[in-house]
Amino acid sequence: MTPQELVAQLDEQACLDRLVDLVQHKSYTETDEERALAVHVNDICLSLGLDSALQSVEGTRVNTIARLKGEGGGSSLLFNGHLDTNPATSGWSVDPWGGVVDEEFIYGIGVSNMKAGDAAYLCAVETLLKAGAKLKGDVILSFVVGELQGGIGTVRMIEQGVRADYFINSEPTDLQALTLHAGAFSYEIKLQGSTRHVSKRHEACDALAAAAALVPRINNMTFSGVTDPMHRLVNRGHVGVVRAGLGEEFHEWRPPQVADHAKLLGTCRYGPSQSVETVLADLRQMLDALQLEFPGLVSTVASHDIRKNKPQMPPFQVPVDAPIVQVMNRAYQQLTGKPQPTGAIMPPAFFGTDAAHLAAAGMQGVVCGPGGEFNTMPDERVRKSQFLDCVRLYILAICDVCELV
Repeated sequence: MTPQELVAQLDEQACLDRLVDLVQHKSYTETDEERALAVHVNDICLSLGLDSALQSVEGTRVNTIARLKGEGGGSSLLFNGHLDTNPATSGWSVDPWGGVVDEEFIYGIGVSNMKAGDAAYLCAVETLLKAGAKLKGDVILSFVVGELQGGIGTVRMIEQGVRADYFINSEPTDLQALTLHAGAFSYEIKLQGSTRHVSKRHEACDALAAAAALVPRINNMTFSGVTDPMHRLVNRGHVGVVRAGLGEEFHEWRPPQVADHAKLLGTCRYGPSQSVETVLADLRQMLDALQLEFPGLVSTVASHDIRKNKPQMPPFQVPVDAPIVQVMNRAYQQLTGKPQPTGAIMPPAFFGTDAAHLAAAGMQGVVCGPGGEFNTMPDERVRKSQFLDCVRLYILAICDVCELV
């Protein structure tokens, strides 16, 4: 049986049903429902005859790690995706957990980020099993939790010895091959000035005005220290929260007074030749200049992580001509007849993914998955055609890496 014959046997409706089932599980990160979905996926994998088990992460949180054993002599391939999702926001026109499907899309919170990717590699292996295909190398399916806490599920998986020769991380890239993405961390800036009544505003040091001046500067900054111009492409500062008022408690009931305290929370994206420390140093330099503009202003900046003992999301990079990238390029060319967009693809290059943790553990991989166009927004959705094409891509990639017997 050839890879093309396997692709032709794809049961499209069964694949769509599998994805709908995952979407209908509310699996907010760090909740009981997150664990429930991991248990459900483990049950599915066991029912398919895969070697599958729940893996402890922390407390009651668990990953599902499943394996399709090969006959020997081939390379192994690990698929990686997370089951936890962001919360549903306002603005939805359909039930976020309804598994709503129309002629073009599948809707649901987390369907793009990233249950469509999870379902795609599960369905790829299920197609191989139904066809009775045999492989030389192992295929490992990792369904992890806690990606939204810096990738703690994948980190714990690696610590417990899960390895493969190659990996595909299925975060949403609209089927493009992402070979470079930013590292991500959150920061906290505190500003302290001095208050006066509005009648004496000229004597005050206005922390709110200083914060307002700082926001566009951070949002437009790039960082120092790049050794590769490509790394600067994934530089981005962002302010997500600003709070100001009187005192450290930010009292709001006396607006005629100048605010003497302000706090900014945000995130920075940086390249592989940069670091959290170098980015913080750049922010510190910006604050030093701000203090000259606002005499009497005192400022601090530090990494902000309210979830202690959770990993940071480092940057990821793999050469565009690496073997696993070429595998995906060949599969895409076979499937579409076109070259696969490859490199620091925007906007996915600003994501953080577990690919960085896998690469740090010595595995070579690429980020390529369905969704992205309508990622993390009201009525989050994935094109049905793209999801099904992703299943086909993964079948071709498995056959290429693991080799059919």
